[in-house]
Amino acid sequence: MKGMEETMTLLAHLTELRSRIWRSLAVVLLSLGGGLYVSPKLLRYLKSVPPGSEMTWNVFSPWDGIRMYMSVALVIALAVSLPYILFQLWGFVKQGLHPVERTAALRYVPYSVICFFTGLAFGYFVVFPMSFSFTSKITKSMDLVETYGVAQYFGFMFNIILPLAIAFELPVIVMFLTKIGILTPTALHKMRRYAYLVLVIVASLISPPELISHLLVFIPLVVLYEISVLLSRIVYGRKKAAAALAEASGA
Repeated sequence: MKGMEETMTLLAHLTELRSRIWRSLAVVLLSLGGGLYVSPKLLRYLKSVPPGSEMTWNVFSPWDGIRMYMSVALVIALAVSLPYILFQLWGFVKQGLHPVERTAALRYVPYSVICFFTGLAFGYFVVFPMSFSFTSKITKSMDLVETYGVAQYFGFMFNIILPLAIAFELPVIVMFLTKIGILTPTALHKMRRYAYLVLVIVASLISPPELISHLLVFIPLVVLYEISVLLSRIVYGRKKAAAALAEASGA
């Protein structure tokens, strides 16, 4: 009897998950119409500013143009649909969380969106031009002709800005994990040397192979980590104070 109830509960959760996925897809498809309208305008803007304005965008396949057009439109649609997708995800996940975890997750979701777009902006306006300039100088120093395809250009861009956007989520993730008791400031302090090693590797992978560029990426990542440690201490201190107050009230 218990096994049957668990099976029914699982089926109900799967049905709800499918329903929320279909709703999210419907919103993405509706937003795609707007994305298809905005995509050419955004592509023209990217072509009008450095480093895109300093090169000729070539296509090496009849499909390259339409693929980039649709890819940019889809990215726009996903960005517009992100709040609704997060709302649907929250509606499904919150049923398995304790009240304190629900409050923490709901509070940190807006900050995660802000941090993600801040990371995108930092990657696009700072790291991407720097990386492109470095690779372009190396190419010209070897007397090679820069003939880039639009697919390769955007691939190079996304490989830089997306990891940075994800890295900028670190403070919010640390705050949430501290709030629900998985992380502590002490644990973060003990992991600092290993965290710095990981940050060095990340910085070397997404920046040009020269010391100044590495530092320009590594230093913001270190600042993000130290901010995360500081925020963890604040959240942990408030959590302990609230627990002490609740214990005193109960006594």
